Parts: sequence; structure tokens; C-alpha cells
Amino acid sequence: MENNRLPFDFELTASVDSGVGSARAGVLSTPHGLIETPVFMPVGTQASVKAVSPDDLRDLHAQIILANTYHLYLRPGPDLIAKFGGLHRFMGWDGPILTDSGGFQVFSLSHNRKLDDEGVTFKSHIDGSTHRFTPEMVVRVEEQLGADIIMVLDECTPYPSTHEYNRRALDRTHSWAERCLRAHTRSDQALFAIVQGGTYADLRRESAQTLAPMPFPGYAIGGLSVGEPKEEMHRLLEETMPLLPADKPRYLMGVGSPEDLVECVARGIDMFDCVLPTRLARNGALLTRDGRLAIKSSRYALADRPVEPDCDCYTCRHFTLGYLRHLFRAKELLAYRLNSIHNLRFMTRTMAEIRASILDGTFPEYRAWFLNHYQVTDREASVKQRDLWLLAHGRMRV
Repeated sequence: MENNRLPFDFELTASVDSGVGSARAGVLSTPHGLIETPVFMPVGTQASVKAVSPDDLRDLHAQIILANTYHLYLRPGPDLIAKFGGLHRFMGWDGPILTDSGGFQVFSLSHNRKLDDEGVTFKSHIDGSTHRFTPEMVVRVEEQLGADIIMVLDECTPYPSTHEYNRRALDRTHSWAERCLRAHTRSDQALFAIVQGGTYADLRRESAQTLAPMPFPGYAIGGLSVGEPKEEMHRLLEETMPLLPADKPRYLMGVGSPEDLVECVARGIDMFDCVLPTRLARNGALLTRDGRLAIKSSRYALADRPVEPDCDCYTCRHFTLGYLRHLFRAKELLAYRLNSIHNLRFMTRTMAEIRASILDGTFPEYRAWFLNHYQVTDREASVKQRDLWLLAHGRMRV
């Protein structure tokens, strides 16, 4: 697709009434190419999407990837990346990149950080050294990294937490958003705001109404999918989306279960990111139309078929379930790559199907079909898996 638009123009090309909101299809222009929305962004935390190469990402039709400011600030450092010409050249990816602010990572380290209105002081999870993030400093780091889309520093509150706690955090988030705007200097980067407010609808509405008049080219929704019931997330999106500008992209941060993609697009979300597809792949869970497939199960030992017969990914075109099971049980490194390729392609295929159904007006039917076929993982098991991951990475809920 030829890019004849302004650097960060967003064109809304179609919308469909889903019954719970407006499902949208659009095109976002960036200096490194066009992004057709809705879109799922693979997560490359440390300038690498785990187990897959940039060529793999291109082959599975990834349009944009996400990198993590907190991790790249600590290692190898923004000065070093800037000397390589920025993230695109450093990691060999010529498509669009988004960097988050590192806010979620810093605030999840509740036992190793100290917060005040000016910023946050924290200890590195790597070596215990002390560092400080302010809105101005984070914008400077993200400008050194050179991503196409960058995020403001915000305060991500834990679940559950009180209204009073979220009230204070929201005031700080709004103040920091204004400071990030003033600090931002690069015209070739789009700075997105982040709506917060915990699970309180009045605070979510206030945050959207406060940030919407500010000159941000896009808006993110933060602080969801942190342990609250899915119904709460859906309700809060229904409260918030109508208050954000319709002509700017909307990004739901850290959300990416397949059913979430469908349900949150139905409520007006355009962009998603999540580590789930690659994390599941490394733990032997493959995504299919019917739900997750546990590759280590003995039932697949003699399975002479691909993960999904209609999948066009490299893994499904070349390998059988029986072989994938062997690789995973033998702890061969190839297992992580092949599983990750399939799971990421499942996500990009799903997003392409969602977009097509919006463009032809059949999204409500697609949504019903998908949710009828896809077996959702038990919530209790999902929360347990997330908490174990947080614990393993030195992060605990508070």
C-alpha cells in the first residue's frame, strides 16, 4: 500500500454498530509505513520478539511491533541505541515501532519504587541500582529510541485499589501527560496519551474528557486486564470510548487474548499488544479456532497434520503436530520459534478477518461465530498464570 498521507494521519474507513459500541476499521500512517487497523502488535520487549526474527515477523504479516522503554533504558541503554541510529536499525526492523513509557513495569515493582508528583524513583530488577523516571526524562529516552509512536508516563494503579488511591493517581497521570507534551520535540514521532482511572467509571470518564481536548494524535487505555473480571473491562470501555475523538486511533494496552480482540474491537478499540501469544508458545500452548491446544499432550504423538489445516504460517505449512510435540518435549529451541510463529500468525490472521468483516459490514456475525467456536480459558487459571509470571519477574500485585 502506497503511503500518500501525512506522517501521522489516521483515516477511519468503516464502522459497524456491534450492539455494544462501534467496531472500526482505519489506516494509520507513520514514517515507517501504513498500519491497517484494527491491529495486533507483537511485543519485542528488549528489541526482540522472543524466538522470532524480523523476517519471520514480515512473513506472518506483522504490521507494527512494540518495544519496552523500561527494559531498554536499563539494558543496553538509550545512548547506545541512539548511536546505532535508533531502534529500527538496531533491531533490523524497517516497519513501524511503538515504545511504551515503562510506566507499567515501574509501578509493578511496588516494593522497589518510591512515587511523588515529580516522578518515580525505582531500583533495577537486574542489579538493584537506583534510577529515576520523570515525564520529561521518559520522553527524552523515547526520542533517543526513535520509535514511530511513543507513550506518555502514567501511573498504572493495581487491582483492586480504592477510589481515593485512583483519584490521586489520575491527577498525577494528567499532570504528567501535559508535561510530556511540553517535553516532546520530535515531529516524526507521535506521542499518545493514556486514559487511566482503575475500575471506576466516573474516573475513566473524567480521564477521557480531560485528555481528549489535548493535542495528542492518539489515545491509549491503560490499567485494564490487570486482574479485574472481563465484564468490568468491557463496561469501562463502553463508558470511555464515546468520549474519545473518533478521528484518532485508540490503543488498549497489554490486552491480547483472542476473545479480547473480538470483544474489544466491538467496543471501539483499534490497537492491541500483548506478550500472551509468544509466552503461550514457549509453554507449549498453541492457538486454534477452538481454543488453546496443549502440544505436550500424548494425543498428538502420532498426529500427522498441522496445528490448523487452513493456517498459512510457516509452521503449519511444513510441520506436523507430532513433530512439534517431539520438539517441545525434547526442549529443542526450534520448538519455541515454530510455536511462536504459529501463535503470532493466528493473531494477525484473526485481526485481518475482523477488519475484513468490518469493511463488508458482517462484523456482528463474525463476532458471534468466533465466540461460539473459541473455547475461552478458565479465568481463575489465567489469573494464576499471570501472577506466577509476575512473581517470576520480581513483580507482585499490591
